[in-house]
Amino acid sequence: MPYNTTAIPPRKEVTGQTQLPLSRVKKIVAQDQDVGICSNNAAFVITLATEMFIQYLAGEGYNMARTERKPRRNIQYKDLASAVSAKENLEFLEDIIPKTTPYKRIKAEAAATRAQLTSSTPAAADRPGETQRDAANGSGSKKHRASTSRSSLNGSFVGASGARIMSDDDGPEDPTDQLRDEMRQASRGDREDVDMTG
Repeated sequence: MPYNTTAIPPRKEVTGQTQLPLSRVKKIVAQDQDVGICSNNAAFVITLATEMFIQYLAGEGYNMARTERKPRRNIQYKDLASAVSAKENLEFLEDIIPKTTPYKRIKAEAAATRAQLTSSTPAAADRPGETQRDAANGSGSKKHRASTSRSSLNGSFVGASGARIMSDDDGPEDPTDQLRDEMRQASRGDREDVDMTG
């Protein structure tokens, strides 16, 4: 059975009655803690303003539906979201009626991000005894290597014991790098204790 898609035109004459229930509007207004008492006249004006706003928003959504490649008579969510993003006076609704993103696009962006993350780590995974920095510089030891990174200029340096001393400006170091350094220090056997500060 086909749907009745004939549009109901808005009333041109003033009848003194509203399409929205006045009692429901009064209940919604009463929920606001800043409003003490709302008179019947104020509730009536709020109801009329709400009806006019709904008509305007529906009209803008309908205009967006008509301007598509294949015009439609029915308004969909994407039409309202397009109207909100296109019209400057509806900008305050962007959080309530946001534009949707297709799942395909989200899935493709996640796959691209995942591919970037996995492609940047294989260099260190090839040689388990070295960190990524060591693999990039071609050296196997961190002890006597001069560092020219930004972190070394901010106060990060290698102390006499071979442990890296970091300042508060340095970012967090990878925990696996710290474990590898500690294992290397323990395997050298020059000391009994392993320096656990990283």
